[in-house]
Amino acid sequence: MVNLGINIGKLHFKNPVLTASGTCGYGPELDDFFNFSRLGGIVVKGTTLEPREGNPYPRMAETPSGMLNAVGLQNKGIDYFEKNIYPEICRYDTNIIVNVNGSTIDDYVSLSERINKLDRIPGIELNISCPNVKRGGMMFGTNLDSAREVTRAVRSVYSKHLMVKLSPNVTSIVDFARIVEEEGADSVSLINTLLGMAVDINKMKPSLSTITGGLSGPAIKPVALRMVWQVAKAVKIPVIGMGGIMTTADAVEFFLAGASAVQIGTVTFIDPQAPVKVLGGIEKYLIDKGFSDIKDIIGYINRKA
Repeated sequence: MVNLGINIGKLHFKNPVLTASGTCGYGPELDDFFNFSRLGGIVVKGTTLEPREGNPYPRMAETPSGMLNAVGLQNKGIDYFEKNIYPEICRYDTNIIVNVNGSTIDDYVSLSERINKLDRIPGIELNISCPNVKRGGMMFGTNLDSAREVTRAVRSVYSKHLMVKLSPNVTSIVDFARIVEEEGADSVSLINTLLGMAVDINKMKPSLSTITGGLSGPAIKPVALRMVWQVAKAVKIPVIGMGGIMTTADAVEFFLAGASAVQIGTVTFIDPQAPVKVLGGIEKYLIDKGFSDIKDIIGYINRKA
């Protein structure tokens, strides 16, 4: 019998596999493929205080080893979420984490206060690292003072699990992890997408309306893995790893590097059942290696170095 349960801060997860924000919608979009209650958690799509239309089309482009997106946090706002989405996703027997976004610190604070009142939402993922919006997002995630200020402000009004999503588009992601830890983050998730671009040589113009967008998929896994390894050694709070996880082997690499849990995203566009397949694969890996608990392999390469 293998124990896959993990505590991330004070929040218990039945297993360490979560879906990543932005790729699985709110959950019901993938109900035909698997039961979300099988997973440790679901991080729902980016939510803002007011409705957002997102960026103009085209806003997605395939790359040889991943994809670029510039959706721009399209969503119907917190009022719609509370009235229409929240009652539906409460049926999932798993941790529901809301990805919180804003253009200003006041936006983040107001939205976090609203979500704090929702009984079935045990945590938020504070997204200070989105590269696809003109205001907010990456502005907070690439400036140490801004990252400190927004984390402190949200922590002062939010009483549940505070996960902060970090940007890879910085010189030292460790510095940002330490800052948000100091300001009360319960965990960090990394990495968000890398800033990239593509050009359509037939139309002779950028493939995305915004010119640049966020790169995800297998291409970014080595960068994500390196950053998770660095951060896990530098902070005491748990690290949730993501970035190019396509298979069980990918996920296990993140655990060995120090991640306490993983988020699975882009692969669901080509295999919607990937999260549960990876979950099953992790259990088999532990059995085959003679481990009885997922915690036995977290940070293993650092302990054995």
